[in-house]
Amino acid sequence: MKMNSYFGKYGGQFVPETVMSALIELEKAYKKIVPTKKFQRELKELLSTYVGRPSPMYHAKRLSEHFGHNIYLKREDLNHTGAHKINNSIAQALLAKYMGKTKVLAETGAGQHGLATATAAALLGLECDVYMGAVDAARQALNVHKIELLGARVVRVEDGLKTLKEATTAAIQAWVNEIESRFYVIGSAVGPHPYPKIVRDFQSVIGKEAKAQLKKLSVKPDIVVACVGGGSNAIGIFSGFLDDKSVELIGVEAAGLGLETPYHAGTMSKGRDGIIHGMKTLVLQDENGCISPVHSISAGLDYPGVGPQHSHLKDIGRAKYEAVTDDECIEALKLLSRLEGIIPAIESSHALGLLPRLCKGLKKRSNIVVNVSGRGDKDMDTVMNYKKGTIYG
Repeated sequence: MKMNSYFGKYGGQFVPETVMSALIELEKAYKKIVPTKKFQRELKELLSTYVGRPSPMYHAKRLSEHFGHNIYLKREDLNHTGAHKINNSIAQALLAKYMGKTKVLAETGAGQHGLATATAAALLGLECDVYMGAVDAARQALNVHKIELLGARVVRVEDGLKTLKEATTAAIQAWVNEIESRFYVIGSAVGPHPYPKIVRDFQSVIGKEAKAQLKKLSVKPDIVVACVGGGSNAIGIFSGFLDDKSVELIGVEAAGLGLETPYHAGTMSKGRDGIIHGMKTLVLQDENGCISPVHSISAGLDYPGVGPQHSHLKDIGRAKYEAVTDDECIEALKLLSRLEGIIPAIESSHALGLLPRLCKGLKKRSNIVVNVSGRGDKDMDTVMNYKKGTIYG
């Protein structure tokens, strides 16, 4: 039975014929290999003994006292390589090996997916190329060095704004050129079918763990919050609560210098239906349908599209999406660092940056879960040198 390639009206496969054969091969392999006991056993062991799962559910007591609500943090920052990205990268790389592929490639913005894919490739003995916009490579130099130390090749992309969109385009082009031997490890819940569903499935471990951990704590969550660029960490944790309508789901995207300015990545706030990177989804575009330039202090959120399932969840009203500015993000990063001794990634800090507004508007004390998708080691230069009004994109 063929997997449905759409979430409502979003998704699909808007790709050249040269790519279709690889997508068909991937879908068949995913359906045949991933459900087997052998694959599941090996993946589970790697997630446990190599990645360090389950990641903790932490009651942030001082942050809770500060906001007057119970704040729980899902600690994906404690995973090996420092983010949620490894969950998906190691699973896709393992699938690639089962399929007989010898080479993998990936796109990356903040560098965490590139780092995770390079890590998985080193572990499994696969050749690896990581495509990264030149601007992102400069502001995420630490991750670039780590990727290269792991034996992968970083391909700096000099086109356009030299950020995530251009890196993704270049990675797709490289994949098409070696489609027989290469496996494209897409890092977010984006791209042509079946990638959005595969990434969602591999990241759903976050939501499954979170739901079980909260139950063990006898905590009924009221709100789950996660940052959204392409949307993999968000759809990962949301997936555990989609069926429970009493839990409010909130995705937080990058407002940059403000949604009223041209300098933002507010796809859910300002986007329209369009086509990008092989999928139909909400896209930031001008009146002529050309993809708009984006801005964010976060190299992982400056993407002009979003995963099609997020577009669908907004469309049907199951999730809502807010936007947090660069300034709000940095303040949230500093607050969590001071109150809890946890330095979050700039991406995750967008989700944390919604808490002042969110908590102020709540009428009763609520249980709020925030997915801390990554740690902030990679962002220290940006944080130390941050000046209000800086244009990064």
